[in-house]
Amino acid sequence: MPHKHNAARRHHIGKMKFKVTNWQEYEAGLRRRGSLTIWITPEALAGWAAPRRKTRGGQPLYSDLVIETTLMLGMVFGLRLRQSEGFLNSVLEFMALALPVPDHTTLSRRASTWKPSARSNDPQHVADGPIHVLVDSTGLKVYGAGQWLEEKHGVKSRRGWRKLHLAVDADSGEIIAHSLTDQEAGDASQLDPLLDQIDDEISQFTADGAYDGTPTYDAVLRHSAGAGVVIPPRSNAVEQPNAQACCQRDDHIASIQIDGRLKWQASTGYGKRALVETAMGRYKGVIGQRLRAWSFLAQQTEAAMGVAILNRMLACGRPKSVRCQTSTGATK
Repeated sequence: MPHKHNAARRHHIGKMKFKVTNWQEYEAGLRRRGSLTIWITPEALAGWAAPRRKTRGGQPLYSDLVIETTLMLGMVFGLRLRQSEGFLNSVLEFMALALPVPDHTTLSRRASTWKPSARSNDPQHVADGPIHVLVDSTGLKVYGAGQWLEEKHGVKSRRGWRKLHLAVDADSGEIIAHSLTDQEAGDASQLDPLLDQIDDEISQFTADGAYDGTPTYDAVLRHSAGAGVVIPPRSNAVEQPNAQACCQRDDHIASIQIDGRLKWQASTGYGKRALVETAMGRYKGVIGQRLRAWSFLAQQTEAAMGVAILNRMLACGRPKSVRCQTSTGATK
């Protein structure tokens, strides 16, 4: 009598394998990410002090550029605010630059009011034409009083967290839009704020089933009238031919009913959505799974800087992968 698992084993297909075609260039880029080479441009030196304030109130000592630089250095090397202060102090001493460094209290306070500079918002990759946008969200832990009590006294507490919403360019892997919300915010509610950050025309928008619904289709088509929207409809979704919304969703429903979900995914390129999950994994692996700041405004600053850091690291070296040809014959 044949073993009950034989059928499954005969039709087993190995995991898809990819190889990097620009390994030497990519390896050099990975080394550059750990380089401690730091230079300060004449423009940065001239803009170290804050511009003269024209409104009532005290005169700030440090420009937003200095605050941004100190906070980013701390995030890159995994330092707390006091250690970030000491790190930048030592760097300036080595460079024989007599420049003041913001203390940790100033860094904490200014993080809540920081506005991104033009450089931190500059795209690292310029698209040649319409882009394929991938959108998803992930959770980031928040270290607060509840977690302190749990660690010190073993008290069970409700773990707080925030939601980081990302939009990724499928071709370059660059994060082109982001937002940070509380844990109650729905994924689809952040679609307009993400699209508002994207200047390029969109050729295709891909997201998971959490974004399914007429409002998502309408929002994407308002941004780019000719965009294709690829979102898996709910399992119980039905066509609505008389609805005012675009017919793309009805086409997806009909295609899945005829060919099945797997063929639909292959025909629409839905599998590329895995690239936004890769971006979220990079954020948690490089920047961290937990937000260090305590106030929500400072947490938004932290997330924005984390995204800028990841994009700069990606610009240092981006792998070019191709799928290997593998045999899919029966296994014994």
